[in-house]
Amino acid sequence: MIAGLVLAVAAVVALWPRDSGEPSPTVSAPPPGPDITTARAAAALPGCQVGPGGPAELRGASAMCLGDGSTVDSAAALGGRPVLLNVWATWCQPCREELPVLAAYAAEPNAVPVVTLAVESKPADSLDLLAALGVRLPTLHDGDGSVRRALRVPAGLPASYLITADGTVKRITDPLVFRSTAAVREAVARDLGGAR
Repeated sequence: MIAGLVLAVAAVVALWPRDSGEPSPTVSAPPPGPDITTARAAAALPGCQVGPGGPAELRGASAMCLGDGSTVDSAAALGGRPVLLNVWATWCQPCREELPVLAAYAAEPNAVPVVTLAVESKPADSLDLLAALGVRLPTLHDGDGSVRRALRVPAGLPASYLITADGTVKRITDPLVFRSTAAVREAVARDLGGAR
């Protein structure tokens, strides 16, 4: 009888649920993302300005600000003022040639602010490329492709858009790739119509 009681207690103990404080083997925490602190410091990008309004088609499409790692609504990051938005990827050779031209334009007096949008590229790779090129522009990272889809960005990159203060978006197609600051100035003046 005692032996039966001992076996019954042992069975109950064996079957009793336990909480060891550790996750069960079937539930695992997601692996931590790569540390891009060093790449961010080397790139030394400015933070992303957030303003009112912005393009209606971009509301709710989030992006990471590569300058500080914050998540921003892309419409707000492009709102409240005219902005030249340049979409690029690390694998795109014309993008590598165009980014320094845009940075030089942005440094000119009375230039429309330039914001870039990295797509189809890892954040660390994007930061590394910008650091290597010496380009220090506010940059959004479109990790899930939602901004690219909302803008209907073509497959061929780069692609540039002029966004007016009221949130109107106009794709710049002449030229498709900026090769000089004069070309950027001319496109902005033409598509902005002198209004700022």
